[in-house]
Amino acid sequence: MQNRREFMKGSSVFAAMMAAAPNIVVGQGAARVFKVGMIGAGSRCTGATANLIEAAKSVGHEIKVVAVCDFFEDKAKAAAKKFGCDEKMAFSTAAGYKKVVESDCEIIVTATPPAFRPVHVEAAVKAGKHVFSEKPVAVDGPGVRRFLAAAAEAKAKNLSLVAGTQRRHQAAYLKQAKALAEGRIGPVVGGAVYWNGKVPFVRKRSDGMSNAAYLCDNWVNWTEMSGDHIVEQHVHNLDVANWFIGRFPKTATGFGGRARRVSGNQYDFFSVDFDYGDGVHIHSMCRQMAGCSDFVGERLRTVDGEISGGGKITKGSQDVALDGDFLDGNPYVVEHVNLLKGILSGKVINEGENVALSTATAIIGRLSAYTGRTIRMSDIIDNKNSEFYNMACQPAADAFEAGEVELPAENTAPVPGMADKRFV
Repeated sequence: MQNRREFMKGSSVFAAMMAAAPNIVVGQGAARVFKVGMIGAGSRCTGATANLIEAAKSVGHEIKVVAVCDFFEDKAKAAAKKFGCDEKMAFSTAAGYKKVVESDCEIIVTATPPAFRPVHVEAAVKAGKHVFSEKPVAVDGPGVRRFLAAAAEAKAKNLSLVAGTQRRHQAAYLKQAKALAEGRIGPVVGGAVYWNGKVPFVRKRSDGMSNAAYLCDNWVNWTEMSGDHIVEQHVHNLDVANWFIGRFPKTATGFGGRARRVSGNQYDFFSVDFDYGDGVHIHSMCRQMAGCSDFVGERLRTVDGEISGGGKITKGSQDVALDGDFLDGNPYVVEHVNLLKGILSGKVINEGENVALSTATAIIGRLSAYTGRTIRMSDIIDNKNSEFYNMACQPAADAFEAGEVELPAENTAPVPGMADKRFV
């Protein structure tokens, strides 16, 4: 098994990011027009597409949106109008993504509710498209494994698969990763990661709205759609811990609860101990409750000092000098610069495995809090004999394509030590 330093130096993603320098215009001849399809037309997908357009301009190329889909027809048409796409190429319903992948787009941007991510990325890769996939990439173990299979297929086809874990494209974090990889600071031996904030939004059910439409519209409040906020938001910080430690946790033991939420069925807060083996533990804390102290970030301990994620590294009482020729700027744009640079050079970036296993990290944390049990990473990745291996959120993503779905019980939450009826 690789040690931490070997893991980080050998990581395809780390190597690709190390190669991302400010002078990114590589002689590729005349300007290209990349045809792009959008799976999703909400604020994150339209935001990511705008970032991609900005990234293309920065490297002397252009983006043309040729197909859009969303569960809601009005959103699909609005996005098509916004980006100059022919309205006849704006598709709706849960099956609209099939029309997008059938189009002549080269790149697909997908940012729908996370429950749909494995299905959409799988379809895009099978169609031979490069992909930008928002995080997280699944809401349960079966979804993680499905995404991992799609990531492996993308690698075999030499397709880009860039994830929305933008800290891995952010110069400040990359300089810290470089210092760790070079041994200028000792390995991470513990620490804590945080995402404490507020509920992003609550959307009430309109008269006549179907169960499927309500779940898709108010998705951020339903575990079946988002994975709960430990998965949907906190995956960013857990991903940094995995990246800087150089491996993924073996187990998660945690707790949480629901106190004030007024919609959906998620928890308000989680506290999880992630055991990475060899005495390395990371405390994970996340909360969505207004009126409380907010903090988002990572505070990690090494044998020599401390790391503030994206900030300082200290060794003893001294700051470690950080360096590295990385592209600076808005990381939401830089991740798309790196996506395009990979396509143009033929050295594509595939972040699929890393984002899938960081998603899995968050999922085992949620499962532990929901059940009151210690959950192993192997329980959802490769141990087919585990009772958690086939635990899947219901309704599953595929069910939405068939029409109406059953609405889970609202304003309830799992009770640790008791069977969670949200899973089968």
